[in-house]
Amino acid sequence: MLKTQEELLNVLEEIGIEYENHEHPAVYTVEEADKHHEGIEGVHSKNLFFKDKKKNLFLVVTLSDKPIKIKEVAKKIGAKSPSFGKPDLLDAVLGVIPGAVTPFAAVNITDQPVKIILDKEMMDNRFLNFHPLVNTATTTITSEDLVKFLNHCNQEPEIIVL
Repeated sequence: MLKTQEELLNVLEEIGIEYENHEHPAVYTVEEADKHHEGIEGVHSKNLFFKDKKKNLFLVVTLSDKPIKIKEVAKKIGAKSPSFGKPDLLDAVLGVIPGAVTPFAAVNITDQPVKIILDKEMMDNRFLNFHPLVNTATTTITSEDLVKFLNHCNQEPEIIVL
C-alpha cells in the first residue's frame, strides 16, 4: 500500500502521466483547501467515501463547490442507506486519512471493491486537482489522465451526472 506522495508521483511518471504538484499546509476540509488554490490551474474536488448497509463501498468525486444531497447521490449510484466511511476503513481500504481522500487512492485498493464515481461536470474540465495521498499538497492532472490512472489501478470509474 502506497502511503507517500513521492511513491504516488513515481507511479504517475512510470505510466506517462504529466502532473504539477503544489505543496501547502495540511487541510482537512474543502473550505480550508480553498485558501490554497491561488495559482493552481483547473477545478478542485470534493471526495466522499461511503459505505452502504450492504457493505458496498463508494468513492464519489465531484467539484469542490458543488452542493451534494446524499440521498439523491445514493439513488444515482445504487447505494442503500450510505454513511461516511470511518477513519479506520479509509486507512484499511484507501490508505489515506480523513482530509486526504482522493481518487489517487485507487492505487491502494486491493481486497475490498470500491465503486468509483466521477461527476461528469467535473470530468468536462481539462485540468483536475486532487490530494496525492496526503493533505499537504495538491496535484494537477488532466481528466483523460485521471481515467488512464484509474484504469492502470484496475478500476473502471463510472462517469455520471451528479
